[in-house]
Amino acid sequence: MPIVVESLRDPSYQDQQDLQKIYQDAPHWLFAPFDGAAQLIEDSLLDGALIAGRFNDRLLGAARLERHSNTWQLSQLCVRKVTRRRGVAERLVCEAQAMAERAGAELHLLAPAGHLEAQALAAKLKLPLDPI
Repeated sequence: MPIVVESLRDPSYQDQQDLQKIYQDAPHWLFAPFDGAAQLIEDSLLDGALIAGRFNDRLLGAARLERHSNTWQLSQLCVRKVTRRRGVAERLVCEAQAMAERAGAELHLLAPAGHLEAQALAAKLKLPLDPI
């Protein structure tokens, strides 16, 4: 069964628990400009900017996707520690890129300057990387 990427609007109790687990082990710099996981999740849900990857009814990864007229920005991408290195992040990015293209926009990754993992992912997927 493939990972299904969706925009979260009204997450269930289990979805909320999964989101907490996704961001539980995230480094502190990932949350900027938010004060932590709870604020990132809450604000992103209110803005309609949270996308997530689901497998077998559980969320494995999530990211903030801000939609602007010509450029969409993907940030705060995180995958649960126990499911990392299985293509979840790449699937989230690829689906966000497809969503942006369907809307006539270009997807940009946002990450701290010099962040090697983000640089590698952006290069692999041929996406622009903008520093935060």
